[in-house]
Amino acid sequence: MAFDSFSAFLTMEGHGPYVWTCYAVFVILLAGTVFWSAKRHHATYRMCKRSYEQQNPKGQTAPQAAATFTRVETSQD
Repeated sequence: MAFDSFSAFLTMEGHGPYVWTCYAVFVILLAGTVFWSAKRHHATYRMCKRSYEQQNPKGQTAPQAAATFTRVETSQD
């Protein structure tokens, strides 16, 4: 092991406070990003669901597609 004791590991020859502060900032920012992303995802989902429900009130079927797609045979001559 590179360190003689756990306290030596924590202090890292005087660099410990800087190293552990960087790790703490990273973990806090990562957790914040995950939380913010999940919050935005749920907000977007609710907005889309609300918009869909306004366009399609209960009891109505979903609108049918306005266009149909058919296969076109092509020759390779």
